[in-house]
Amino acid sequence: MMSKLFAGMGFGAVMLMVATQAFANEPQGGAPDYSGITGLYYVLIALILVYGVYDTFFKKS
Repeated sequence: MMSKLFAGMGFGAVMLMVATQAFANEPQGGAPDYSGITGLYYVLIALILVYGVYDTFFKKS
């Protein structure tokens, strides 16, 4: 089931959705705002962790 989900989802579409979040915050001056790239990192780490849990517990060998 998980492989069908990932097969249906294009890598480019996922990166486009995440990149639009990263570019959504325009700097207003002063100190740089890193909240966009922080969200990108959190999404990337979450995807890696979800795949690790799937690979460890749910994948049929």
